[in-house]
Amino acid sequence: MRRKIKSCCFPSCRLPAGKRSAPAFLLAALLFLSGCGGSQDDSLRIGAALYTQDDTFISTVAQNLEWMVREAEKETGKKVTLFIADGRSSQNTQMDQVDRFLARGCDVLCVNLVDRTAAAVIADKAEAEGVPLIFFNRQPVEEDIQRWDQIYYVGADARESGELQGRLVLDAWRTNREALDRSGDGILQYVMLEGEPGHQDSLLRTEYSIKAVTDGGVEVEKLANETANWNRAQAAARTAQWLEEFGEGIEVIFANNDDMALGAIDALADTPRDLWPLIVGVDATAPALEAVAAGQLYGTVHNDGRGQAQAMIRLALALWNGESPSQAVKLEDGHYVWLPYRQVTLENLEEFLEE
Repeated sequence: MRRKIKSCCFPSCRLPAGKRSAPAFLLAALLFLSGCGGSQDDSLRIGAALYTQDDTFISTVAQNLEWMVREAEKETGKKVTLFIADGRSSQNTQMDQVDRFLARGCDVLCVNLVDRTAAAVIADKAEAEGVPLIFFNRQPVEEDIQRWDQIYYVGADARESGELQGRLVLDAWRTNREALDRSGDGILQYVMLEGEPGHQDSLLRTEYSIKAVTDGGVEVEKLANETANWNRAQAAARTAQWLEEFGEGIEVIFANNDDMALGAIDALADTPRDLWPLIVGVDATAPALEAVAAGQLYGTVHNDGRGQAQAMIRLALALWNGESPSQAVKLEDGHYVWLPYRQVTLENLEEFLEE
């Protein structure tokens, strides 16, 4: 699918690992200051709009996209240019970035939504320009995916991540109940650090992590739950409050993602290790794996950012070349690419460190 329009090529916005991303206004300036003109060359241009690069997992996906682009160029001999824009958690900013990607002749859009309710507007913009659209990591409702046959979603089933996280806690209870049940009452007392209000991953991970524990025959008591918006600092503040209120009464801290689990660990820094509750997260980011290795984080659930990036690049290449997407990736219901989750504990940590 090669659109005969003028193109504008500028480098993807790469930043050193661990550094904050460039301000949105700088990315916008890059879009407009890049030299444009002439006819379209024989290269694939992909615009990737992120909800925020401050999210450790999303930053990892972006890095993997860049790596997969280089690999695709080696394999195909074709030029692939990746443009990355940081939405800074603003849907208005992201919408402007999508408009610029379309105006500059991107062949495929990959969008990690700030607000999933904005999916329909972005879908209509992409369809009007005939540009295939790949949503990733933040799943729109099915009606928005079905608006056009060139809309896709790449991600993982949040329900599965919740179930696997709950099973981590269930296994710990069955293996060493005496240590985990510090109150000795046979009931698992927990607190829950939740992601964004209304976000499907947050809702499903919260529900199914606890369901996995109770389905395993364990009685639970929720001491508190609070939104921390996937954010490490917010999670640290919430946890500090709970420690003051409940102290050693907290036996498990469930966190909807690793950044929040690491925030809980930050809040526990001055607490003797033998008084720490068991902590579990989701994503298996590099800092979380280090925390598992250090014995601070009991376990996490691997969210395959590399696999998501690879699926998006393969899908983009197939669409650009006019090939059947189902031959490039495993599609379900004609629109969905699902990546599996995997549990991570100290026992199998080495496997994930090698990856």
